[in-house]
Amino acid sequence: MAKRLTFAVPKGRILDEALPLMARAGVIPEAAFHDKANRALSFACEGGDLEVIRVRAFDVATFVAHGAAQVGIVGSDVVEEFAYSDLYAPVDLDIGHCRLSVAEPAGQTAASGHASHLRVASKYPNLTRRHFEAQGVQAEVVKLNGAMELAPGLGLASRIVDLVSSGQTLRDNGLVETATILQISARLIVNRAALKTDDRVAALVERFRALVSQAKAA
Repeated sequence: MAKRLTFAVPKGRILDEALPLMARAGVIPEAAFHDKANRALSFACEGGDLEVIRVRAFDVATFVAHGAAQVGIVGSDVVEEFAYSDLYAPVDLDIGHCRLSVAEPAGQTAASGHASHLRVASKYPNLTRRHFEAQGVQAEVVKLNGAMELAPGLGLASRIVDLVSSGQTLRDNGLVETATILQISARLIVNRAALKTDDRVAALVERFRALVSQAKAA
């Protein structure tokens, strides 16, 4: 009997949008998955040859890239930040839309023009450095995993790079967007070796691709 495939999904907003699509593709986690009190991280799926693991978004990419999971769903921000060679993102799922942006205090923008060195708070060090290097600016990235909006006011960094949806959180903390680094949507990701060696992975990719095409055509 073939080993069960492992399908990695991120906690949070993307998962809420992904679950209906997953169900249509035949990836239906057991009832315990939806129990908020359940602290398990691995769940069986209907059909028996698939399990779903629920982990942090950045960890989805790591599990899939290293072959611990064969398939996953994660934002394109994570795919771009890690740029794992063993990771392939064949399907844009057209959900989980947001953007990765630069923001700074509202009163600072006019005076902040042409610095050659900046300190920036972000959990995306690679994308942040790449963005500023393209402008000839050396960015020292202070790695934070949350509460990014506090950094400028407390003197930790002059700017932040973070995910933005409506922009309300930035406004509530006296920040304004000054640049968009990346438009983001959720992607189906697969381990390259698993795609080549396991027909079930290729079949899952085709199911998701067909569903997205149907949704766009509707």
